[in-house]
Amino acid sequence: MPVRPVPSPDAAAPSGRQRPLLVTADAALLDDVLRCAGDAGAEVDVVADLAAARPAWPAAPLVLVGVDRLDPLPDEALPRRAGVLVVEAGGGAPASWEVAATVGAEAVLTLPGAEPVLVERLTVLADAARGVTVAVLPGRGGAGATTVAVALARAAARGRRTLLLDGDPWGGGIDLALGAESRPGLRWADLDATRGATGPDELRSALPTVDGLPVLAWSRHRSPQVDRVVAASVLSAARRGHDLVIADLPRQPHPVADAVLAVADVALVVVPADLRSVAAALVVADRVRGAVGDVRAVVRGPAPSGLAGPEVAAALGLRYAGWLAPEPGLAARVDRGEPPGAAGRGRLSVFCRALLADLPARRDPGRAA
Repeated sequence: MPVRPVPSPDAAAPSGRQRPLLVTADAALLDDVLRCAGDAGAEVDVVADLAAARPAWPAAPLVLVGVDRLDPLPDEALPRRAGVLVVEAGGGAPASWEVAATVGAEAVLTLPGAEPVLVERLTVLADAARGVTVAVLPGRGGAGATTVAVALARAAARGRRTLLLDGDPWGGGIDLALGAESRPGLRWADLDATRGATGPDELRSALPTVDGLPVLAWSRHRSPQVDRVVAASVLSAARRGHDLVIADLPRQPHPVADAVLAVADVALVVVPADLRSVAAALVVADRVRGAVGDVRAVVRGPAPSGLAGPEVAAALGLRYAGWLAPEPGLAARVDRGEPPGAAGRGRLSVFCRALLADLPARRDPGRAA
């Protein structure tokens, strides 16, 4: 259950981490906020009034004050700070901005309408300890992004706790590329029906697995729609429970793809080395660059007109990730059900190992050295 008592003033949270603080005595509002915390994979400290909140008030990364606790205010004013939100349940009298301003609130969130906003704020905090997320996108249709994503995930899974996430509902299912389409386990539609993941370990154990690599794919017989809150919840659980999350994304926007790009550490745009592919990839590169700080071009040969990899990357305004030379027989092996990179050798596998060595490390603030 994502609720813990507030520690005493001289008792720090484990590993020096502070949790969001909720101040309310309203049982219905408490349930609403805890449901949002569950969707975000966050733990929340709860106190019944502002006077009891005083010890944790300055250090909590986010403070949620129930509208029921705004009157009366404690005799001694609480210090002004950023990151204070007033929360209220829909159906009651709306909170007065004048009253909310007395605790320095930056916004008033009315639930359930504002649940996506609250889940997003809590998810950011829950993700403080997280694995690296790599988004892989095609510069144009048929560029080979799925092949790169699968091979990269398989190479990573040999030494890191890795999850392969399918963010492209129009791609036919990434489990098919792994020969895992018949394996039991949850798909996106199942998680959408249950409002997301409950925790990192639960998510990992519920997914189909291939050689130790869990795979979250789409069902080919169910709706490709996933709620934005569910996508954020699943991604948060995936990031917290794995060293590396590899996401295969489409060129066009989608709630899952948008959720991935919002938190991705690195994005790889796979571009064949020809002029039409580079022209098509410009649109993708511009969109991704607006969401991700580290965007790199993976350039695939052959190059009919002699384009060099660095030239392609420069034309797109992206960092050059490397040249992926053609690998004879790769397409035929994939059609036979042998996943890309399965043997751990060949040009694709060598390329993926070099790329993995150049990725940032998992972020674990507060972890003892």
